[in-house]
Formats: sequence, C-alpha cells, structure tokens
Amino acid sequence: MDKLILGRYIPGNSIIHRLDPRSKLLAMLIFILIIFWANNLITNLIMLIFTLAVVLLSRISLSFFFNGLKPMIGIILFTTLFQVFFTSGGETLFSWGFIQVTDYGLGQAALIFMRFVLIIFISTLLTLTTMPLSLADAVESLLKPLEVIKVPAHEIGLMLSLSLRFVPTLMDDTTRIMNAQRARGVDFGEGNLIQKIKSIIPILIPLFASSFKRADALAIAMEARGYQGGDSRTKYRKLSWKRADSLTILILILLGICLFFLKTS
Repeated sequence: MDKLILGRYIPGNSIIHRLDPRSKLLAMLIFILIIFWANNLITNLIMLIFTLAVVLLSRISLSFFFNGLKPMIGIILFTTLFQVFFTSGGETLFSWGFIQVTDYGLGQAALIFMRFVLIIFISTLLTLTTMPLSLADAVESLLKPLEVIKVPAHEIGLMLSLSLRFVPTLMDDTTRIMNAQRARGVDFGEGNLIQKIKSIIPILIPLFASSFKRADALAIAMEARGYQGGDSRTKYRKLSWKRADSLTILILILLGICLFFLKTS
C-alpha cells in the first residue's frame, strides 16, 4: 500500500511542477492521442526520448514511475501476448493449432507494449507533479465552457477532489481490515485462484460498508455547513496560465505533426 501512486504528490520546484495543472492535463491528453501515430521504430524512438526527457526535467526518481507501472504489468503482458499469438499477417515464425506467431504480430506486440509503458509514465508524471486538489480544479476549469450544455463542471470537479482525497483513507481501511482478518487466521496468499478471489470478499464487504458510512457522514457535514457550489464560491487556489504552459502545448502539437508525417501509412 505504501507504493500506491494514485493521489500521491511529490513536492518539487522543477519546470514540470511549476506548470499550470490545466496545461499538464491537456498535454497528457494530447500525448495519449498522438502516441497512436507512433507505429514504427523512428516514431516510437522519438516518443521514448521525449518521455524520458520530460521525466528527467521533473527531477523525480525513476523508481516512482516503475512503481506506477507494476499494478498494470498483468494487463500489459496479457495484451502483448494476445497480439503475439492471435495477430495474423506477415511471415509465420511459429504455428501450433490456432496459435501462430508472425513477425507482424511481434511488431504489433512491441508497439502495444511501448504505448502502454509511455502512457503510464506520462500519467504517473501528471499525478506526481500535481496536487490532487489542483488537478480537480483544472478539470473543473476545463469543463467550465460545457456548462452552456448543462454539464455540471463544479460537481464533477468536486467528486474528483473528494475521490482523490479519500484514496489514502480507503487504503488505510483496507490495511486495517486485512490485518483484522489475518488475526482471525485468514491467509490471503494460499490456495488457487478461486480461493484467493473468495478470500477478498471478507475485505470488500466491510470496506464498502465503511465507505458508504463515511460518504453519508461527509454529505451530512457539508449540508450542515450550508455548502453551496458553483459561481457563488471563491477559491483559495488560483490557476494561472503562463507562457511556459502555452509553450508546452505548442511542443506537443509540433510533436504530433512530426509523428503524423513520419508514421507508416
């Protein structure tokens, strides 16, 4: 639990830390869009160099990024192996029944693996260099123009900020429940896959119960204090878009244009 990355902020004074959270959020979304244009060796090498350069600019240890990668390694390997064994096309290198390995499948698997890793690195960078409440304010600010079509921007930002705020609390509750279950003789590591899944049920039920109880208490507390969202509320943290933020978005756009012309048709 102490290696959880979601909602974790590493204080710093790097160039990445000083960027407006709105620009970092927009930059991440642009990065996720343009990475699908990286479909050959050159374009993937460009994206890898760009990602490593941004990580170095953040002055954050690479160990944090690998910790962010660990929870997703199962999904990455499954997707990669699925591409290897079930993608047809190209020269067949190995065949056994309906399973075949081709050079095209290996190439697609490498692309999928690279995309997963780079996207996780960039999203982890956003989380580590941006305070959760600032990230929620950024989401609310970016959704503000959509209020004309009745999109509840403030409510969405509030839900996001509360969710991020209570992630560490939920992890503490999970640890406390697991320790209580271990004291009663439950071993979460024994048995086959079905038995391990069944052993999680004694954790989920009290965790859901405590979460609903905490949410109800929070709602009552907000109502008792006369909470009212929207334009009538002022903000302690003011977002400020600077020249560096515009330059960041411009660099991502230029990177996207470069990938578009270098990608394989």
